[in-house]
Amino acid sequence: MARNRKLVPEATKALDQLKAEVASSIGVQLKPGYNGDLTAKQAGSIGGYMVKRMIQDYENRAAGK
Repeated sequence: MARNRKLVPEATKALDQLKAEVASSIGVQLKPGYNGDLTAKQAGSIGGYMVKRMIQDYENRAAGK
């Protein structure tokens, strides 16, 4: 069973905002609350782009940018 726990609960708002930004940029409409009607491809794309942006942000911070 998958557990959807955040390691830093204070980041919930920022992660939700990032999710909304990513979904909008790839043309997926999210509604407040439950989004179980998304296809696996849509949900996976949102998660994949979120990870890509978080890694890119970390690399920029590590490089001093």
